[in-house]
Amino acid sequence: MVHKVIHKLLTALLASIALPVPLFRAFDYRVPPTLTEAVRRGARVRVPFGRRELIGVVLATQPDSDADPADYRDLIEVLDPTPLLPPDLLGLCEWAAGYYHHPLGDVVTSALPGRLRKGAAAERDQPLVYALTDAGAAARPAVPERFRAQRAVLDALQGAPLPRDALACSAGVLRQLEDKGWIERRGVQTQSAGVPASPAPTAEQAAALEQLERDDGRFGVHLIEGVTGSGKTELYLRRIAACIARGQQALVLAPEISLTPQLEARFRERFGDGVVSFHSGLGDRGREQAWLGSRSGDARVVIGTRSAVWLPFARLGLIVVDEEHDTSYKQQDGLRYSARDVAIMRARKLDIPILLGSATPSLESLYNAGAGRYRHLRLERRVHDTPPPQIRLLDVRGLPLDHGLSPPLLQAAERHLQQGGQVLLFLNRRGYAPVLLCHVCGWSAPCNHCDAHMTLHQGRGLLICHHCGAQQPIPRACPSCGERRLLPVGAGTERVEQALANRFPQYAVARFDSDRITSPTALERQLADIREGRARILVGTQILAKGHDFPGLSMVGIVSADQALYGSDFRALERMGQLVTQVAGRAGRAGQPGEVWLQTHEPEHPLLRVMAEQGYRALCERLLVEREQTALPPFSHLALLRAEAREPDAALRYLDAAWPLFDGHAGVTAMDPMPSGMERRAGYTRAQLLLSATSRAALHRTLAAAVPRLSQLPDARRVRWSIDVDPYDLM
Repeated sequence: MVHKVIHKLLTALLASIALPVPLFRAFDYRVPPTLTEAVRRGARVRVPFGRRELIGVVLATQPDSDADPADYRDLIEVLDPTPLLPPDLLGLCEWAAGYYHHPLGDVVTSALPGRLRKGAAAERDQPLVYALTDAGAAARPAVPERFRAQRAVLDALQGAPLPRDALACSAGVLRQLEDKGWIERRGVQTQSAGVPASPAPTAEQAAALEQLERDDGRFGVHLIEGVTGSGKTELYLRRIAACIARGQQALVLAPEISLTPQLEARFRERFGDGVVSFHSGLGDRGREQAWLGSRSGDARVVIGTRSAVWLPFARLGLIVVDEEHDTSYKQQDGLRYSARDVAIMRARKLDIPILLGSATPSLESLYNAGAGRYRHLRLERRVHDTPPPQIRLLDVRGLPLDHGLSPPLLQAAERHLQQGGQVLLFLNRRGYAPVLLCHVCGWSAPCNHCDAHMTLHQGRGLLICHHCGAQQPIPRACPSCGERRLLPVGAGTERVEQALANRFPQYAVARFDSDRITSPTALERQLADIREGRARILVGTQILAKGHDFPGLSMVGIVSADQALYGSDFRALERMGQLVTQVAGRAGRAGQPGEVWLQTHEPEHPLLRVMAEQGYRALCERLLVEREQTALPPFSHLALLRAEAREPDAALRYLDAAWPLFDGHAGVTAMDPMPSGMERRAGYTRAQLLLSATSRAALHRTLAAAVPRLSQLPDARRVRWSIDVDPYDLM
């Protein structure tokens, strides 16, 4: 007995800790005897690291009778009485660190809200909602029109009390309304909704639901390809209802913050107070409380952007990825993960179903469906049984253009406006004009930090680089020759808005781009103007293409898609097809006939004609044939080693030194290092090395062998480098 006690005292308990440092390893610490019972996998701990202290997460513990106490430093503190990260989430982080070849400590830390990363206590606030008072209800009709934000809050609260994150307004607006006694905060218990009657499913929806019900709560990837207005969201709602009935939770991913308020409102109507949102538009405290609500199980449905895929869940039973094709699901810095792909792996690990929905599925998803890996469900008819509008190619060669708009396009817009419809003009380029040009010497405003022109923003009086954000005042004269005639060349949303306001002064124009839509409040204000008919003309970028429902919209004009026809990225045509189809789908959703015009200087381009005449699916079939012939994804697997440096040649020198680490591996081709598509950006010179493999396993074996050695190369300290597995663009 004495021998066993002595042995126990001499045996050190070591804990492997993931720390927020850019190193591809965990760190071992000795656990003091007083903390032995508290240290568990998934718990946060405070440890010494160099001359500072860091917050880490326990990965594992193991006794080591041979450990010399002098070789290890002691844990300082265990912060969580029970592990904060559940086993499935920690396992997902470990998988992601391996798949994306990223430091595990950074992955684990990224799964925590800001305050919890710093060691704050994981405590939930008392849930609060805002409610309309009798005084507020009485005052509502008399609130002046100019106080639109206040009116919007009072309108939203007329139906029922709502939590803070369901109100698209600033904290200042809420304080003003509280000070007036028109609204008040109340504690609330999570309640079930008085569930409204679900609309009767269409024949296609009923057939799809019958197939979805066969999953029996087990893992399966279901690709729901439905034309815009076909009722994909109703399928989500019904499958989530079945999930909740089993006592489980559901996660719904949306590509943009702008889509979460309307999704949340629709889901709250069906499921009540247990619906929460999670995205970067919330404050730190709001994100933390949503994180803890998901972990406790109180949040029955979470609607979020890509970062929500890392939330902890008590009983996750279903994942939905809406607009699964959207490039916003790909993180473009730090941990370069695809939220869609991580969600699929999470569903696989938990053995739960996942729904991928889109009117324009990615080629990878269509390929997987064709190979039998995904179940492919199609909704080809709109709920209102009105066929999607056909795209008409409008040849603008030789036509006079008014700020990019041709006479036939303007005439069609006038006809729809006179008939009481709304008109949308789409141009995926914000600002007034992409180039400011001197008419005499040919000078055009360059960005001093990028290989790009600065975009003219006339309304703000600025030239702005859309790549690095640099700004400067619009010059009064040409800096090169002194000429005062500086011409805007090309059209952006600001210029098109001005042209339409001049052409149709009797109709209000609403512009949707990141310059005009700067907050959820601004977005909700614009959407309210459209829904209530105050704005009859819409002008915007891809913000308008994603999921918004405009019942009065009868015509869509696409100012140009020609740029994508000559894009250097192999995905350019796929994205063009998705964007055009999604924008076109905004028209005629309420049952009225819709009309779509696409201006082009290339009306005979074969793939453009295929898309216009046969639709997105036919375009995808052609593109898949091309991808197979050129051995591009989904018929191959890619990884990109990127490097950038202040010194002009350092990035290429580094990649030249890195290339032998990747060359010579069976089944993997390492391309020669080359400058990036935009070689200079934000003051850094950029280069890249592309890896291609027919086997995913071969690619990852090569990366696993090479990546740990990249930081040991001679120029490693002079460059910033990153690995991008399954890159979305090669620029």
